[in-house]
Amino acid sequence: MSEILKVENLTVTLDGVNIIENLNFELQRGENLAIIGPNGSGKTVLLKTLLGFFPYKGEIKWTGDAKLGYVPQKIDADRHLPIDLENLLSAKASILGLSAKGGSPSSVAKPLRRTGASGGKKSAIQEVAEATKLTEKIMKTPIGHLSGGQFQRSLIAFALLGRPNVMLLDEPTASIDQPGEEQIYELLHEIQDKYDITIILVSHDLSVVYRYATEVLCLNKIGLCFGPPESTLTPDVFRKLYGEEHKYVHHLHHEK
Repeated sequence: MSEILKVENLTVTLDGVNIIENLNFELQRGENLAIIGPNGSGKTVLLKTLLGFFPYKGEIKWTGDAKLGYVPQKIDADRHLPIDLENLLSAKASILGLSAKGGSPSSVAKPLRRTGASGGKKSAIQEVAEATKLTEKIMKTPIGHLSGGQFQRSLIAFALLGRPNVMLLDEPTASIDQPGEEQIYELLHEIQDKYDITIILVSHDLSVVYRYATEVLCLNKIGLCFGPPESTLTPDVFRKLYGEEHKYVHHLHHEK
C-alpha cells in the first residue's frame, strides 16, 4: 500500500474557537479509517476540513490522483418532492458528463477496470444502482418516500457517480435501525473491495469500528490515538477520550 493522505499539525478555528489542534496522521490506500470521539469533539469538522469546506492551519496533503466522494449524515427529504431517485441520479450523471442511457464506454469503463471487467454496456446509473443494491422499484420511488436505509444507499450511489477513490462518510447509519446498519456497513465493505476505495468515516458504534476499520483515529480536539483498533483502543485511551465514567467493554469486537 502507498500513502494517499498525510495530515500535519492541523488546526481548525471556527468563530475564534479551536475545534481541532495540532492533529497529525497518515492514511494508506485501501484502508478504512474510523474517526471516533464524544459529541463536539471535532469529528464532522475534520471530515469537512478534509473536503475543503473549512479554512485551516497546517498541512492536508492528498496525493495527486485522490478523488473524493462525500456521504453526509441523513438528509430529511421533502415527502412531496416529485423527483424519483432515477431522475435525481440522472441529473448528476448529466452534470458529470456521464451516460445516463447506457452504451457509452466512458460512463463505466474506469470503475469496471478496477475489478478486471471490461466493456461499456451498462450506464453509470445502472452501475452504481447495482453496486448499492438499489432495485428498479426503488429507483422509480420518489425520494421523499424512501426508507432511511434506501435513502442512505442512494446517497452512497450519488457519491459513487463521481468515481471516487476515497469516500468520506459522516455517520452513514444515523437514524437507521440495527438491521439497516448492518446492511449499510456490509455494502460499504463490498464497495471498498470492488472499487479499491479508501474509506474515512465518522462512527459512534464501536462494534462497527472493531469489525470494519483497519485504523481508528480518536479525536477530542486533539488526536488521542491512531492505529489498528485491536491494539489502539485501550482502557486508558477510552478514559481520556470519554472521561472516567466511560465503561470500557473489550468484548465489543467479538459481537456480530
